[in-house]
Amino acid sequence: MEEYRVLLVDDEEELREGIRRKIDWSGLGFALSGTAENGVEALELAEQLHPDVVLTDIKMPYMDGLELCRRLRSLLPAAKLVVFSGFDKFEYARQAVGMDVSEYILKPVNAPELSGVLARLREQLDRERTARQDIEVLRRRYEESLPLLRELFYTRLLDGKIPPEHLRERAARYEIDLSPGCWAVALVLSDAAGDGKDAGQDGLRSLSVRSFFEKHFALEGCALRTVLYNEAVALLVELGTEDRLYALTEELGRLCLLARALLGLTLFVGLGRPCAGPEQLRSAAEGAAAAADYRVLMDDEQVLYIGDLEPNRVSGLALEEEDRHALSAAVKLGAREQVAQLIRSYVDRVREARLSLAQSHLFFQEVLTALIRLAQTNGVEMGEVFGPRFTGMVSITDFRSLGELEEWLLDRALRLWEGLGRQRTDSAWKTVEQAKSFIAGHYADSELSVDTICAHLHLSPAYFSTLFKRETGESFVTCLTRVRMEHAARLLRDTDEKTYRIAEQTGYADPNYFSYVFKKHFGLSPSRFRTNPAFSGKG
Repeated sequence: MEEYRVLLVDDEEELREGIRRKIDWSGLGFALSGTAENGVEALELAEQLHPDVVLTDIKMPYMDGLELCRRLRSLLPAAKLVVFSGFDKFEYARQAVGMDVSEYILKPVNAPELSGVLARLREQLDRERTARQDIEVLRRRYEESLPLLRELFYTRLLDGKIPPEHLRERAARYEIDLSPGCWAVALVLSDAAGDGKDAGQDGLRSLSVRSFFEKHFALEGCALRTVLYNEAVALLVELGTEDRLYALTEELGRLCLLARALLGLTLFVGLGRPCAGPEQLRSAAEGAAAAADYRVLMDDEQVLYIGDLEPNRVSGLALEEEDRHALSAAVKLGAREQVAQLIRSYVDRVREARLSLAQSHLFFQEVLTALIRLAQTNGVEMGEVFGPRFTGMVSITDFRSLGELEEWLLDRALRLWEGLGRQRTDSAWKTVEQAKSFIAGHYADSELSVDTICAHLHLSPAYFSTLFKRETGESFVTCLTRVRMEHAARLLRDTDEKTYRIAEQTGYADPNYFSYVFKKHFGLSPSRFRTNPAFSGKG
């Protein structure tokens, strides 16, 4: 360990030499760095050597020891002062104590006593050195962490977590100059940031964007501070006066174009309203965040100023009842393109109306709610339409553009359309099978009709007739006639029953009408059919 430096001051050369020879300086952890024979000479040496300990006599020419101690207390406040004198007077001791002298030794000075004093001083100096080293370590650590502390300060400032009355004091603590006057906050987002696929890549991209703005921002008279804030890069701009806002908007637009050329990134900048002083940066940041959210509505704009987007509009956009009916009809019974055209028209309304974000979100929720209700009322599983983890909570800000929002809505609407189509197909098939089964069991009933079977199936005759024809390719009457004729032909082939009896067994009360229908169906009368080898199976 480095030895502590000692300066010995006494006007008696013999005493100086005796002390120099009799003390084991190195063994005690000291080095005798210099000697002086008066206070003036000692003061000059002290300025050069910066001793840790000064041993001085009191009674000396030109400048006595007490005056030297007084001067040294200002020059070397950490130095240990030891005075010795041949005058055993209380006044000297009192003055020495008043100057924070560590030890007062009476002459003649003996080696054991002085060694004991030096040993005690060594312990004090060691403790103080350790404390200084600890403080130095803390100071270095503090300086190393200062950038992070400043970043945290700015983040808390934008979050509104620093009370205004503590703002100046905390800024000074981190050596931050927050001048009064007009400030603005902008949030810069990348088109690829925050997708959750690669958090590390997002972090590097944010650092790159931050460095880019720090290097290329060139608005004269405006000071820029950058902060990594949530998933964006926050720009804190000291405008000076509010009339510089337009120039700031122009500069941000220039930087967005430059970033696309140099970094290959499409940037979106949300700019909040200017505020009167750093105490209001929280509200400016909120405005910037709200402006940034509008990027989903603005396909071609890169710098979005909240003052332009939300001047004081109160008009809104609503999904009217006729819109709901049109959507229901398209999803239930319309063509695929009809569904797509409706969804596009809804998104176009938002695009053309240039609504506030809140109003746009409300309209989006109305369309989404209409789709949810259609799924629920028609028994379609929500997971089949919206995915297995759908909770109903979808925000317009979850999308990067109106185009992406349109794709999402159209995909869900078409899933619902397909689900209802499958449901209709399944339901129609079951209905037709039930009808066929009823016909097979009741074809011999001459009173069997569309009304009879519709009463059984609880369907309207018009709907049933359309459904039956669409699913089977033949009308109910044609199907019933075909079934009756097939059974009549079997009876004619396999039995000797009279024609009128066969007519009764196949649902015809009038034998003549039965014969008319049979001949029309097979091209032969019942009697000739029975005797014709081609049909009778007896040839």
